[in-house]
Amino acid sequence: MVGSNQNKCSAGLAFAELDARSIRLLLFSTPWTEHSDAHFTEACGNCCRTDSSELAQGTYLSSGGPVGQGFGGATTAAPLDGISATYWNPASISDVQKQLGFGLGLVLPEMQTSSSAFGASGTSRAEPGVSAIPTISCVHREEGSRTTYAVGIHGVAGYRTNYAASTTNPLFTPQPNTVGTPGGFGSVHTEAQFLQLAPMISYAITENLSIGGGPTITLGDVTVDPFVFAAPDDADGTLQPRYPGGTGSRMHWGGGAQFGLYYVSDNHIHLGFSLKSTQRMEDFRYNSADELGLPRTVRTKMELPMILSWGAAYSGIEDLMIAVDLRYLDFENTDFWGGSGFNPDGSLIGLGMESVVSVSTGVQYDVSDDLTVRCGYMFTENPFPPAATMIAAAAPLFYQHQVSFGLTRKLSDSASVHMAYTYYPTNAMTGPIVTAAGAIPGSSVSTRAFVHMLNIGATIKY
Repeated sequence: MVGSNQNKCSAGLAFAELDARSIRLLLFSTPWTEHSDAHFTEACGNCCRTDSSELAQGTYLSSGGPVGQGFGGATTAAPLDGISATYWNPASISDVQKQLGFGLGLVLPEMQTSSSAFGASGTSRAEPGVSAIPTISCVHREEGSRTTYAVGIHGVAGYRTNYAASTTNPLFTPQPNTVGTPGGFGSVHTEAQFLQLAPMISYAITENLSIGGGPTITLGDVTVDPFVFAAPDDADGTLQPRYPGGTGSRMHWGGGAQFGLYYVSDNHIHLGFSLKSTQRMEDFRYNSADELGLPRTVRTKMELPMILSWGAAYSGIEDLMIAVDLRYLDFENTDFWGGSGFNPDGSLIGLGMESVVSVSTGVQYDVSDDLTVRCGYMFTENPFPPAATMIAAAAPLFYQHQVSFGLTRKLSDSASVHMAYTYYPTNAMTGPIVTAAGAIPGSSVSTRAFVHMLNIGATIKY
């Protein structure tokens, strides 16, 4: 082996691949009572039915770096370079030459959300701008050794949403401060960045079979404004509580572990398996303020889900590599992502996502000694139930399909440069506006999004 070639569908992603996410639930001046949670639960069970294309949201990116992205993320059994090997399967680093890898992904989501209620209607476009996702890897093995060491530093999830307040779009009209006055959330700003540091070791038990693993250290920075994961307060005594802001925070730390198996048969069949444990994070804490501007600290629990990956690849045809991955992401049993509904104080429990399966495929062909081209496709199930249209409106990286193309240009025996383009096609989702007291009759929310992603990078062998 050493030296050989190298996402249950809900009724209604990515990061990316996001991702961490935020949620907004329209207030429409509904005061909180002891019955609010029950009203919301009933409303969620009866609203947001849609015949539109449904969206899925990627907490995790399908792969790190331009090589893995161009291959559709199908690298559990196809370690094409150090970055792709360290991203999904620590055992597969046994099949990678000594090298340093560098990559940078640039993500541009385009989002538009329309809503209507009480005779008012409007359309808003988000202005998230371009987000940068870095990745670095180093793989090292001494000549003749069965042990390979590596470290990967990957941006595994991230997103940004930036909706301005509106005078016409009910969803983004200001939070009301008078009982009986309709209102929305005002401006909505959500952002998340998750970076993972993963040192690992792999041991070639035989020439065909390797095992590997190591700890994972995760850093997360999340903005949720307004902060719906805390109880709204009525510090000004108007009897119309409002949610606080959620921008005053810092980078939060967490961690877990990963384990993998990698096998290459004598007839060029590659098999891989990996497990990434739940990433346990410290509580996300924010320095906020109540309605009077006085200090208030708010917090929420957040983790990243456990992921199981299975992969198969074939390299028996000269200059050709084909691969397929099957992945399971356990959102349903993960804090922040899996819970649904409200606590008695009006704070949101979680996003209500269900666990999903994704399938990735990739093809790579060596056109010449100096040029390699690749393409890939990924499909993922939708983790959101139908009542989550407004949840999806607050996140830019929801998708079900990903199409990728990439190439590598060899500059010398030791240096190569890579590029990949990934497109998440437009999807749309439509449902009614839901308040704590139920769905608003005759209301509607529609959101649509697509994403462009460009990856560039380089590999240096030593």
